[in-house]
Formats: sequence, C-alpha cells, structure tokens
Amino acid sequence: MANRILIVDDAAFMRMMIRDILTKNGYEVVGEAQDGSQAIEKYKELKPDLITMDITMPEMDGIVALKEIKKIDGNAKVIMCSAMGQQAMVIDAIQAGAKDFIVKPFQADRVIEAIKKTLG
Repeated sequence: MANRILIVDDAAFMRMMIRDILTKNGYEVVGEAQDGSQAIEKYKELKPDLITMDITMPEMDGIVALKEIKKIDGNAKVIMCSAMGQQAMVIDAIQAGAKDFIVKPFQADRVIEAIKKTLG
C-alpha cells in the first residue's frame, strides 16, 4: 500500500509541485489544505501517514498547526517546508516535533529523501 500524504501549503502552485513529485515517486496524495486550521481538520479526517507542512501561512501558521496535530496524535509525522532564511522558524518546528524540513524551491530528490527517512 502506498504511503498516504497530506500536503499543506497556502500556495496552490507549491501544492501542485509537491503533489507532482510525490505521485511520480509512488506516494498517494490523500488531501491538500491551504492553512493550518484546514490541515488539522484534514488530518483528523484522513489520518495520513505523513504531512508536508508550509511554515508561513495565513490564518494559522505551520508551527501552530504542527503543535495541534501533535496533541491529536503524538506519532504524527510532519515535514516542514520553508523558504530560505527561515532558520529560526525551522528550529522552532523541529522542537515542536517536525521530523525534517525541506527548503523551497523544492528539489525532488531532497523531498523524496526526507519522506523516506521520515517514514522509515
């Protein structure tokens, strides 16, 4: 069974890029969300194996969403997506329980490497 992944990013273009990388590599994208509160709802509904989560989003950012998801499921696997220059936020995300992070613009091999590493 393919690993089921939820993509969270406020930019439709970024979601499309990640979806493309994942599906080409045999992963199943079970859902997409464009902000943190949607991510939490989708997580409860879909129970994905992994989430790719943008750090900076309107409404609720990725770090707040990550903390909320970790409250629901302490074993949730989340990989944060950040733009260059967000080191402090990446550190916050890792401390909040993120398993790894990938930097935009995405490089397919790095995305897949992070996912394989996280899923074990």
